[in-house]
Amino acid sequence: MATAGGASQEKQLAPTLLSFFIYNPKLGPKEGEEEKKILFYHPNEVEKNEKIRNVGLCEAIVQFTRTFSPTKPAKSLHTQKNRQFFHEPEENFWMVMVVRNPIIEKHKDGKPVYEYQEEELLDKVYSSVLQQCYSMYKLFNGTFLKSMEDGGVKVLKERLEKFFHRYLQTLHLQSCDLLDVFCGISFFPLDKMTYLKIQSFINRMEESLSIVKYTAFLYNDQLIWSGLEQDDMRILYKYLTTSLFPRHMEPELAGRDSPIRAEMPGNLQHYGRFLTGPLNLNDPEAKCRFPKIFVNTDDTYEELHLIVYKAMSAAVCFMIDASIPPTLEFCRKLDSIVGPQLTVLASDICEQYNINKRISGAEKEPQFKFIYFNHMNLAEKSTIHMRKTPSVSLASVHPDLMKILGDINSDFSRVDEDEEIIVKAMSDYWVVGKKSDQRELYVILNQKNANLIEVNEEVKKLCATQFNNIFFLD
Repeated sequence: MATAGGASQEKQLAPTLLSFFIYNPKLGPKEGEEEKKILFYHPNEVEKNEKIRNVGLCEAIVQFTRTFSPTKPAKSLHTQKNRQFFHEPEENFWMVMVVRNPIIEKHKDGKPVYEYQEEELLDKVYSSVLQQCYSMYKLFNGTFLKSMEDGGVKVLKERLEKFFHRYLQTLHLQSCDLLDVFCGISFFPLDKMTYLKIQSFINRMEESLSIVKYTAFLYNDQLIWSGLEQDDMRILYKYLTTSLFPRHMEPELAGRDSPIRAEMPGNLQHYGRFLTGPLNLNDPEAKCRFPKIFVNTDDTYEELHLIVYKAMSAAVCFMIDASIPPTLEFCRKLDSIVGPQLTVLASDICEQYNINKRISGAEKEPQFKFIYFNHMNLAEKSTIHMRKTPSVSLASVHPDLMKILGDINSDFSRVDEDEEIIVKAMSDYWVVGKKSDQRELYVILNQKNANLIEVNEEVKKLCATQFNNIFFLD
């Protein structure tokens, strides 16, 4: 916004990742051995002494805050330029993420002047992002302790380097918001009949492919059925929807008239294909390598191969014991059994879904947007986010409003009782937060001249139409 007379131009710089490191104070207890504590450090170019100094500083902060609250060590440290987040996922293993505060850059007398926005970042959002870094690492590598048992510090360092080198590039800190706190699962709405069809399909598949231990079924990137524990499923769901599925969009766009296997005998044409595993089943040299995942790491510690197979908009994940190497023969069998049935099932779901949509009628653009989350089944629903892509979560409301949602959520987490908070925001928006019996609902209304009573009525209406089977306390 340049104006005459050399007045200031403003530029907003988003928050960025300054550094990310993992250390264990027990590994280099003596003076002169400090470097041994550091298991991973990004950016790697930082010179050794600075790494040691930064890790030492974090250790000191954690120890210092322990004197005030022995059971709950520091979660974050606020400074003018940045914010540091601490997380101890396993005993003595510390993860630290340093995020630069957003900046407003102004020009005064031709020189840039930086103003750090110290209050913009929400602790809870970025602490959750840091915890997800660990959960995602653990999904593909198991715990830190397991690596130490497998091959000591050397193996752990290699695994950390290999994983975080890639994963940190996918953290888009400028678009993190309340959904990162919930890390919920979007469920696909289904009628009973179709749900039973899917259930019986899964039972048949598990019977004919006897080495399958767990199955998960998704449609349109939404979950329908899962045999995994909730916490394992929520992180696997995040991986599938933000990383694996977006990478495999192209063949889907080839159109429905061209089955990928027109050369198959009979009329068993189907659209099934592996998203993980062999690319071409007709190639005798095809590699049957599947990613390994680790689940139930708290008690039984299971290592599994993840087989993701997709037909049209339906995707099914089969998890088999990692000690059984899947053969090309097994992959062909899976393809011939699952492919045709999944193709038919995908068409059924699509048809049923369209019928249900027509019955419920075309909804006109409502005057409100909402985020709903249920802590019991991790169900999440948002009309604020157009689409979460791997690179960015597109929220269709102003960042200031997203921040208010985060603030309300932080207030909710401090108390156990049910409560309601109503905020009148700048720019004629009303923001309402409701917390009732493990469920949270956040509504943004754009009504210029509404008063409190009218806003309350609108939210009641919304609950009646969107959540008619959910009991919200008045």
